[in-house]
Amino acid sequence: MEITNVTEYEAIAKQKLPKMVFDYYASGAEDQWTLQENRNAFSRILFRPRILIDVSKIDLTTTVLGFKISMPIMIAPTAMQKMAHPEGEYATARAASAAGTIMTLSSWATSSVEEVASTGPGIRFFQLYVYKDRNVVAQLVRRAEKAGFKAIALTVDTPRLGRREADIKNRFTLPPFLTLKNFEGLDLGKMDEASDSGLASYVAGQIDRTLSWKDVQWLQTITKLPILVKGVLTAEDTRLAVQAGAAGIIVSNHGARQLDYVPATITALEEVVKAAQGRVPVFLDGGVRRGTDVFKALALGASGIFIGRPVVFSLAAEGQSGVTKVLQMLRDEFELTMALSGCRSLKEITRDHIVTDWDLPRVSPRL
Repeated sequence: MEITNVTEYEAIAKQKLPKMVFDYYASGAEDQWTLQENRNAFSRILFRPRILIDVSKIDLTTTVLGFKISMPIMIAPTAMQKMAHPEGEYATARAASAAGTIMTLSSWATSSVEEVASTGPGIRFFQLYVYKDRNVVAQLVRRAEKAGFKAIALTVDTPRLGRREADIKNRFTLPPFLTLKNFEGLDLGKMDEASDSGLASYVAGQIDRTLSWKDVQWLQTITKLPILVKGVLTAEDTRLAVQAGAAGIIVSNHGARQLDYVPATITALEEVVKAAQGRVPVFLDGGVRRGTDVFKALALGASGIFIGRPVVFSLAAEGQSGVTKVLQMLRDEFELTMALSGCRSLKEITRDHIVTDWDLPRVSPRL
């Protein structure tokens, strides 16, 4: 059966994957309110399309941290992709490169930075978790830099792992034939069986809960790479991130997997954009499943978006060609949304092209 949109891959992945694996990718924290809201919030934003504009030529290209990419749609870091498909991160890297966009490799990938670099050319970012042992962190950052990665996406919303009840029920652990490849040589590559979630126990043992703004500054002393702060939801933290020297901000609630009842990222986006005052680019991840979602994020001031679950679900379904298809479908839908809204380039997408819940009514209704 022909796949016609990104969401359809989820059901195929559910059929194909072991329950423990699918649940790990699919679930959110606790009540999963934010998981639903990440999607629902997009549906409450409506378009104000402009008509009779020549849209025969549409340019989707953009630059991110000075790197030219084909579209403002990039790949978010998602852990342990070889659970989805034997080629895992290799397949994702090749799909991103072929599409002319950026892949972010997870710290907890099942392929190493060197292995992913070996797939060929491509602009890649590295997502970083800060371990208690800072030598491990410094070594990893150096390896990513040496392997040609162009930026560090520092995840800041995970001093502890969120409570993902499916993982507790399933006693989630990394399958025995896989390792967290970046940590293999450091004896941190394996996850022990636990009475609850093996990953939660791993995080409790290894990830540094003392992580603070001074560590963002420390990171800049050990690498020349630009640092994106991933996991910002407020104006206050946006200002602090800019002060701390961040090169950009990713508005993210970790795919609704950390603190439940935080707002959808599309809802938090505008507050962050306003606080950034154009000093650094602001990106978004969480809930993007349609080209219309991409347009809405850009209209609210995002410089680009990242997709996470659609990558692992399509990877599970069809490997590299699945990821390629997801990127192509989102690109095609986004281009069509631009055309039907009267926008020929990303800079023509403005706040006036959408209307949100929180906009004051433009005309007071006559009673």
